Amino acid sequence: MNKNLGQLTKKKQQLDKFRPLSKDIIKNLEEWLKVELTYSSNAIEGNTLSRLETAEVIEKGVSATISGKALKDQLEAINHTKALELIKNLVEQRKGHQFVKEGDIKSIHKTILTGIDDQWAGKYRQTDVFIRGVGVEFPRPNEVAYKMKQFVEWLESQQESHPVRIAADAHFKFVSIHPFVDGNGRTARLLMNFILVLNSYPMAVVRNEDRTKYLEAVNKGQTKGDLQSFYDLMELSVERSLDAYLNAVEGKLPLGPLTKGIRPSDDVLEKKLLKIGELAKATEETIHTLRYWTKQGLLEVREYTKGGYHLYSPSMINRVKKIRQLQDEERLTIIEIKRRFSNNK
Repeated sequence: MNKNLGQLTKKKQQLDKFRPLSKDIIKNLEEWLKVELTYSSNAIEGNTLSRLETAEVIEKGVSATISGKALKDQLEAINHTKALELIKNLVEQRKGHQFVKEGDIKSIHKTILTGIDDQWAGKYRQTDVFIRGVGVEFPRPNEVAYKMKQFVEWLESQQESHPVRIAADAHFKFVSIHPFVDGNGRTARLLMNFILVLNSYPMAVVRNEDRTKYLEAVNKGQTKGDLQSFYDLMELSVERSLDAYLNAVEGKLPLGPLTKGIRPSDDVLEKKLLKIGELAKATEETIHTLRYWTKQGLLEVREYTKGGYHLYSPSMINRVKKIRQLQDEERLTIIEIKRRFSNNK
């Protein structure tokens, strides 16, 4: 076992000492991961929703008011969340990665594409696939079903390898078959996480901020047979989630978005961050107003709750008061206020 996998095993053993986790901790972690996984996985594939917009869609569904964004982007967020719930249910049925069925993979894919491309949701492609600039030959359409049968048989045979390596290999092998017309990347990452959870590891987030590294690592594996960069990135993703779980169960630190790392900066730890309701109370503004100002870019979100909602620095109290002052005394518009703040930086 290499050093990275050994480190992951030790951290999992630390986490196992706290099992079973309390219902509150599980709920908070799942809500946090739901936003991180959905945002990052969809963004890697070109979805334009921000993390905050993704959280709003997860909470409100298609009724969420996301201006200037395609309905397809919102449906992708909703469907990914449903796919995570599906995996949660499948984990109870399968009990181990050796028991994952081909139908499970099709069901995950069908959930991802429902309402977006119903014709091919959960169905193998019947056309060749080419990805511009990749230079990889994927199996012909008439080979896909057989390749997927082999894939499931391979997964069933994996008894001795480290679970994280099995999950990473499954991810790579699946995306290299590219069995579906669309949604292969999202399905591959969900399948990887399905296998991780079946082996009592937390789900891992492949961050959108690592998109270029991720795609290059996959391509390097496909064209040169060198998977080390891919393994390194997947193992780092698993370690981040393990660290987040350990922090949560030990009550050390609040969870934040993975783009900022697991640990908040020291100045955040020294100050109490404010929920939007607390900021509203401190400034005598409505929550609706604060949400609107945040969406317009007048207020900065410093961290997020476990469910992906706003946490503000105490410095935003003065910012809110300044915005109100500029509106009441100088009659400035939102655009003019943004320009004023920009000029003062």
